Amino acid sequence: MPGTYRINNQNNLYFVTSTIVRWVDLFDKKIYKDIVVDSLNYCIEKKGLEVYAWVIMSNHIHLIIGSKTGKLEGIIRDFKKHTSKTIIKLLKNSEYETRDWILGIFNEDGLNNPNNLFYQVWQQTYHAKEIFSMEFLLQKLNYIHMNPVKASIVSEPWHYLYSSAGDYKGKKGLVDVILV
Repeated sequence: MPGTYRINNQNNLYFVTSTIVRWVDLFDKKIYKDIVVDSLNYCIEKKGLEVYAWVIMSNHIHLIIGSKTGKLEGIIRDFKKHTSKTIIKLLKNSEYETRDWILGIFNEDGLNNPNNLFYQVWQQTYHAKEIFSMEFLLQKLNYIHMNPVKASIVSEPWHYLYSSAGDYKGKKGLVDVILV
């Protein structure tokens, strides 16, 4: 599943990007962002996920993560599978005007992927880069937190609710992060 950017050392930290198929702006709705938040917190509590930084943008997420269990690829797989199922279930029961269009894309991509039966929400692969130095970690931390600013969503990174930037300013955020 990870494709080109493999998680070779399950015990190290990684900068991970995962994207919605065809860059669909699914996360412009709070309910879908909350699924990601809830799933991250579940993985922290029940699966040994360690989150050092995160942000949810309109069609992708960035994370700096590790694992207490040494099973990071499995955690990512389970996270994507669970969020996909939950998102599809909510979409099917929603009244959003773009619901049918989004479900059509997810269905078409799912049917074209031999690993799926019906719907595909996340791109099959994800981009994972091993954190190899403190300088690289800080660069990726800054990149994650500045994403909403560069996208003109907020003027300061810690103003964006769906990010760990507030945690780094001393404000408790939505996901239980480990500060570096």
